[in-house]
Amino acid sequence: MDVTLHLAQDPEADELLGRSPLAALTGMLLDQQIPMEWAFKGPATIARRLGADDLDAHDIAARDPEEFAALLAEKPAVHRYPGSMAGRVQQLCRYLVEHYDGDAEAVWRSAATGRDLLKRLQELPGFGKQKAQIFLALLGKQLGVRPDGWREAAGAYGEPDAFRSVADIEGPESLAKVRAHKQEMKAAAKATKAAKASRTTGEK
Repeated sequence: MDVTLHLAQDPEADELLGRSPLAALTGMLLDQQIPMEWAFKGPATIARRLGADDLDAHDIAARDPEEFAALLAEKPAVHRYPGSMAGRVQQLCRYLVEHYDGDAEAVWRSAATGRDLLKRLQELPGFGKQKAQIFLALLGKQLGVRPDGWREAAGAYGEPDAFRSVADIEGPESLAKVRAHKQEMKAAAKATKAAKASRTTGEK
């Protein structure tokens, strides 16, 4: 894996994401309740604080949980919830050590089909169906991992030029399009919720 990504909008962080499968997985794991760039900058910050040029699943899995949480909480914090996310990162690394000998790329290297790969991703701690589909789309669109049926398995995120997720971010312009889509989705969800509440009040 050696490509140029633009998810963190930071050269050092993006360089790591493009060459390190574990960094890419960790960035995807962190991508919730904070801006995308903040999430994908996290792996480089963690590596730097560990005094390394990459993340190592064996090393992270074996670390003292309190010390690792403190590492993520150092300012600037890696996440809005550094304690709970430190636990999730360690949980992910322990799973990779147990099932893939710590080799994150093995999750997709031998996947025969898109459906098989989606299943493997969903089995990772912290990866629900949506997160797994987004990462599958990122693998297919930008990292050259394209088992048969990968687009179908990724759902709407696999569509060309969908601009729905990080899978479509290749620079500031596409980042703006993805952000606009997310804001539209939030507004639509808010409107639906308000309409439901209004109906419920009217029925009383």
